[in-house]
Amino acid sequence: MQAEVSTENNGGFVQMALDLADGEALDASSYAGLEIEVFGNGERYNAHLRTTDTRLPWQAYRASFSAEPQWRRLLLPFSDFAPHRIDQPLRRDRLRRLGLVAIGRPFTAELCVARVALYRGDD
Repeated sequence: MQAEVSTENNGGFVQMALDLADGEALDASSYAGLEIEVFGNGERYNAHLRTTDTRLPWQAYRASFSAEPQWRRLLLPFSDFAPHRIDQPLRRDRLRRLGLVAIGRPFTAELCVARVALYRGDD
């Protein structure tokens, strides 16, 4: 993902997304979190999870991470994902979509992703 994030004209984000299940919910209840392998430009990005409970476009569960200019394996525990504009806790058995997002401030986004996976607590 490479883009200029602008806050002009009510803007403020760019996103790449992955559907986690083919029209169904992915049950990740036996996993501790997400593993991503990323290369970036030293900026902070967000991971946004959507579930069957997130019905409005602005609802998500969010966790932040830094993408340094070297390939790194990051573990994002589900416990780090905070609800955004939704009152329900994250249900790991209802995952539908993952978005990697550059958001909230003007900056150059440069984020490469080599791997997305689930990990168990002992990985």
